[in-house]
Amino acid sequence: MSTLPEIHKTANFAVLSISYEKADAETRSKFAFFEEHIKDFVNSIHTENLGDAFVVSTCNRTEIYTTTQNYLLVAEEFCRITKVNLSDFLQFAQIFTREEALNHLFRVAGGLESQIIGDFEIIGQIKNAYNRFKKERTHSNPYMERAINSAIQISKKIKNETGISSGAASVSYAAVHYILKSQKQISEKNILLLGTGEIGQNTVENLVKHIYKPNVKVMNRTFEKAIKISEKYKVPHIPFENLQQELKQTDILIVATGAANPLINKNHFPNGKETLVIDLSIPNNVEKDITENPNVSLVNVDELSMHITETMEQRKKEVPKAEEIIREMTKDFTEWEKKRKMAPKIHHFKAVLKNMERNEMHAIHKKHRYIEVPDMELSNKIIQKITNRFAKYIIDNPHKAEEFSKLMHEILVEQPNNEFNEKH
Repeated sequence: MSTLPEIHKTANFAVLSISYEKADAETRSKFAFFEEHIKDFVNSIHTENLGDAFVVSTCNRTEIYTTTQNYLLVAEEFCRITKVNLSDFLQFAQIFTREEALNHLFRVAGGLESQIIGDFEIIGQIKNAYNRFKKERTHSNPYMERAINSAIQISKKIKNETGISSGAASVSYAAVHYILKSQKQISEKNILLLGTGEIGQNTVENLVKHIYKPNVKVMNRTFEKAIKISEKYKVPHIPFENLQQELKQTDILIVATGAANPLINKNHFPNGKETLVIDLSIPNNVEKDITENPNVSLVNVDELSMHITETMEQRKKEVPKAEEIIREMTKDFTEWEKKRKMAPKIHHFKAVLKNMERNEMHAIHKKHRYIEVPDMELSNKIIQKITNRFAKYIIDNPHKAEEFSKLMHEILVEQPNNEFNEKH
């Protein structure tokens, strides 16, 4: 993980992360956090005065984001609710604090920590998780709110200003990507997906997402599974027994089955119809002899994987651009945080000046019986200018802020306002 540029100490902010980097899928599933856990979690950390926290839980990661100083107490509540041991949790958890925690959030949002670089699905999951937790809270958290909004902006900028999400990065998307590049008038093509396991489901999802009104049908050796996917994605399902008949009108056949031996061979294509066959199965479930028919072309998972490798190499080249965006947005966030920390001192300083102004204006009015609007406007401009200079000084010199604010208070408040006039 890249490091942040040297910045001032940020607020209490920590991330406790269990992800694919240290934990396999079976292990990660033990730490899954569900929507029904949210209310209990929020209530418990507020009851214990543990500040604020929310949890993001996906298939690749479960992460606790908290502004609590003692983040281990928050982890304890998480473990109590999910019924896991704290020691088991800490065995697999990576812990980031302060600047590193903020950097981690921004890198996750920017797709740099995804299992597939440039996968931006996570930012929607972070946003939804945060909003679900927010509904259960009785107060807002300005720091967390700003951090999440910054993460969303970072995700958008990286997606729009770099090529980190371009190209095919999964076998299922690579198949659809290949179809988009090689086929014309795709919406008019008859597509048959054979096999509705994980890869098959992902392929259907990508077909529906990337092709306008695709004419796709699903088929599975177990009919009930085909029905389930058919209902989920609102596409027709065909009984496996009708395979030969269906192939007569199929333009694109995608095979994503898990059979031990090939299911598709040259005998399935006797009619000379032009057909693109994409075999996503390992081992191959399509015989290579189908290409003896000049009207049938075959693309297998190895060829698609070559495209994925090229894509990942291209995406890695875009990482420095994404990190530069994170650095710039972190700088903006840091400036906001500095101003937020100094806000009470700045507001107090301005209030003292406004009080002096009211006293002086009252004296002028009492003595001369007039007060003009331009006088007030000029006075306000001067106050704002002096306040801006004060603010800039204490923000740029945080180590002197307390001493300088105290000095200004002594000069402007604790000494009589008319002392200078009396002596002169």
